[in-house]
Amino acid sequence: MKIYVRAPYSEPCLKELEEMFDQVVYEPWNITGERYYEDEMLENLLRVQPDALITELDRVTEKVLNGYGRLRFIGDCRGTPANLQVDACTKAGVPILCTPGRNTQAVAEMVVGLILTFLRRTIPAVQWVQDGKWVTGTTPYYLWMGNELQGKKVGFVGFGAISHAVAKILRGFECDMSFYDPFLPGDQDGCKKASLEDIFSQSDIVTLHLPVTDSTRGMITEPLLRSMKKTALFVNAARSAIVDYAALERVLQEKAIAGAIIDVLDTEPPTEADLAIGKCPNVLLTPHICGATYEVTGHQALILNERIKKFLKGEDLERVVYNRDVLAK
Repeated sequence: MKIYVRAPYSEPCLKELEEMFDQVVYEPWNITGERYYEDEMLENLLRVQPDALITELDRVTEKVLNGYGRLRFIGDCRGTPANLQVDACTKAGVPILCTPGRNTQAVAEMVVGLILTFLRRTIPAVQWVQDGKWVTGTTPYYLWMGNELQGKKVGFVGFGAISHAVAKILRGFECDMSFYDPFLPGDQDGCKKASLEDIFSQSDIVTLHLPVTDSTRGMITEPLLRSMKKTALFVNAARSAIVDYAALERVLQEKAIAGAIIDVLDTEPPTEADLAIGKCPNVLLTPHICGATYEVTGHQALILNERIKKFLKGEDLERVVYNRDVLAK
């Protein structure tokens, strides 16, 4: 059995794949140069002739699956397979194995770091020094005074693995934490369950950590944003489709809230229109890098290898396979 590995993989886990499969073809995107779109993906599958595929960024569509029908499964090094046409995979009888939690710690650390950076006004202060504005007679201690994170009210929208990891870090700051998550029955790990409306109206910091679904798409509306405290900070390191960004831009331009930290945009790389929100002076915009650490490569390889082992043994398939409907085929 041959497996084609298109995602960066740690050396120990790559060696483990070599023990599980007859042949491993390792051509990760960071070596070949970014992702393959559907035509390139199909071309390379036909060239390599694998029985299984491990990917992270490549587009696998109905056209790819119709053109190459030998895949026994696809391992996707992502929490959810946004790069795959899931319905087409299911229709073709191809199970998808994902890597939930691969970047949990990376995102959690970055979110807290960005919050501290925003509250302490670090980036404009550094730029002020670099621009040569620190001259005799100025008093940066007062000019760049910021806020402490200690004791702030933090509200999570969605309380999965990343929110739990952020909350773990924030306990060291003695934050008062609450969350909105309709799938959880009550308080979790010292965090109080609350309504979405209370999260927005009562929190000093609101941070989103949930996937895009039919129920979450566009759920953060202008009325919710306008219900926030004037001193509050809004954080989105989840997905842009959850938020009405036009409304958020209006709220930020009016300075109805203190500001926003944004790691995800509607279009990436952004159009001029998409970038407008990042040009607001009270916005800290990063280029979708909250989950980008070298350690994630090791995390995703470990998670996926364990899932591949279970899949090959036929164990715990309801948990291991993302598109569970394929199991009925």
